[in-house]
Amino acid sequence: MERLKKWVLGWKNSPYAPWALFSLALAESSFFPIPPDVLLIAILALNFNRWKIYAFLTLLGSLAGGILGYYLGWGFFSLFGQKIIDFYHLQSAMEAVGLKYHQNSFLTVFTAAFTPIPYKLITISAGVFKIDFWTFILASIIGRGARFFAVAYIMKLSGPKVERILEKYFNLASLIFLGLLIGGFLAIKYLF
Repeated sequence: MERLKKWVLGWKNSPYAPWALFSLALAESSFFPIPPDVLLIAILALNFNRWKIYAFLTLLGSLAGGILGYYLGWGFFSLFGQKIIDFYHLQSAMEAVGLKYHQNSFLTVFTAAFTPIPYKLITISAGVFKIDFWTFILASIIGRGARFFAVAYIMKLSGPKVERILEKYFNLASLIFLGLLIGGFLAIKYLF
């Protein structure tokens, strides 16, 4: 936890923070477990007046990662996508998501894009089940955009006092995010 804290807080002052944020958002959307919200919050603790820029950058990274995940599922599932699904033990969830796509693909993608449900499962499975690419993109933009802009706007309203709170309660905040992530995996397992 301390190493994660140093890593996240180390980026907030770095001139490479935007690239780290974009890269984390891209990775999380296709294969990495840690959501970019943690880094977005840390960066905005010092740059809260640039909330729109950082929210948009996170959205772009997430969308690029989502497209990567979609194409991993669409054309390379047996090579790469299956390994990611197996690593996270999401085989049964993958089948259930296929049924959800059949019911309403837009709502399925939007829900995962906005909530802690692991978005990488949705991006890869969207390609596997070959849902309409533009439906996938539109639902992703709206869901991820609403999520990241909401987080960034809350940071804007909170201002610099969040930096002190973040550093003091980083472990608690990380546990809350971890709980949300686990809750997302459980939601997939039991709701889908």
